[in-house]
Amino acid sequence: MQPSLTHIAMHVPDLDACIAFYRDFCAMRVIHQRAGKGSRIVWMAEPGKEHSFILVLMPGGQKRQLGTNDYSHFGFAVESREQVDALANKARDADCLIWEPRDEPYPVGYYCGVVDPGGNYIEFSYGQPLGPGSESMPIPQAG
Repeated sequence: MQPSLTHIAMHVPDLDACIAFYRDFCAMRVIHQRAGKGSRIVWMAEPGKEHSFILVLMPGGQKRQLGTNDYSHFGFAVESREQVDALANKARDADCLIWEPRDEPYPVGYYCGVVDPGGNYIEFSYGQPLGPGSESMPIPQAG
């Protein structure tokens, strides 16, 4: 059996703020929490994906300070350009928009970027060969 990516675990500076962010922006929900090493450890997942991929949040991290030209990010696909725009507007109102909505050639598509309370960059995209509506899109070949 080959390995399968199941989760990303990260320490965050403000656990409750990060839980609220991933709930409000990414539609994730807490599926499990437990005490661990003197603190609360929280598992979050998208509805229906609780058994395939989770985000593990643990307190005690330091806020990341990514540069404006650093494109390290978590990517979330959405179902339309309008959803990208709506999330960008929501992030603008919350003062956490880092990349205005923009179009890039395939396979990048239409996207915007948001920063979470821990300093991690989050991309919301439409038109990539991943996520909702991508079943008929070709995956780019390495080469």
